[in-house]
Amino acid sequence: MNGLIKGLEVHFDDTYLHVKLEDGRIISTPLDWYKPLKKVSIEQLKAYRFICQNTGIEWEGIDYHLSIEGMLHTSSQNSAA
Repeated sequence: MNGLIKGLEVHFDDTYLHVKLEDGRIISTPLDWYKPLKKVSIEQLKAYRFICQNTGIEWEGIDYHLSIEGMLHTSSQNSAA
């Protein structure tokens, strides 16, 4: 194993951003941590793609990037990569 935390799927609900990892774990963080994501439609939220060998998530339409590892840090500050 190379030690990289890699995403497999992204899901949303009214409160949380959920990322299923390649190893089967699921990371859930409050959408409130990511103000740009709170302001967009569900269609825009679903328009993501994995970047950087699946270690990051990009929403190209809103020019927002998120590090999956950054989601593990307990901070309410913007966790954009």
